Amino acid sequence: MSTEQTALVRKSRGRPKQFDRGTALSKALNLFWRHGYEATSLADLVEATGAKAPTLYAEFGNKEGLFRASVEHYLATFYEKSLCLLSRDDLSVEQAVEQYLRTTAEMFTDCDTPSGCFIINAASGMSAASQEISDMLRSRHLSQERTLFEFFEKKKLSGEFPNDSDSSLLAKYVATTVQGMSVQSRDGASNEQLGAIIDLFMYVWPQLRTVPMSSAIAH
Repeated sequence: MSTEQTALVRKSRGRPKQFDRGTALSKALNLFWRHGYEATSLADLVEATGAKAPTLYAEFGNKEGLFRASVEHYLATFYEKSLCLLSRDDLSVEQAVEQYLRTTAEMFTDCDTPSGCFIINAASGMSAASQEISDMLRSRHLSQERTLFEFFEKKKLSGEFPNDSDSSLLAKYVATTVQGMSVQSRDGASNEQLGAIIDLFMYVWPQLRTVPMSSAIAH
């Protein structure tokens, strides 16, 4: 190796690593997903992301800012995959709901990520000191239910779903099933076991889709 090449190698070794926001978010998300917001310290995040504390502060402001960014990263990376199924015109209502549930179950049991839903996991065990974070997570969780409600209402307008079905109650039922699958997967349930729950859900689907509107559930 020439003197010039040796000097270039030494100079390259001395350069700080370039900060990669996406990689840092993925690592921070994994940590928050496993341990929750309050149990994850800035020191943990520095170690997990490989970035220095000043870099994280400059990019995200503080731990709360990094957590909020991690939530958005989760929604864009994982949630959109199942959400897009509800906008496919080539699927019937029954097919869209079933694939939505099965795709969600696969995500909850993916060996490459912590078990269960990140939003649901993170929302549990929050103290009063993290009320703003708790409210944000609740809002994100409820948006899933709202999306399902809008899906059923849209299908009513196109004539693909009974007009007298209770879209709000049905959306809540699907969201509750998803929440239950998240808890089950955290307790060690496999994708096959969650699949059996979905099989049962689809078995009673013909009755669910005809449940009449109820004034007891607010839209």
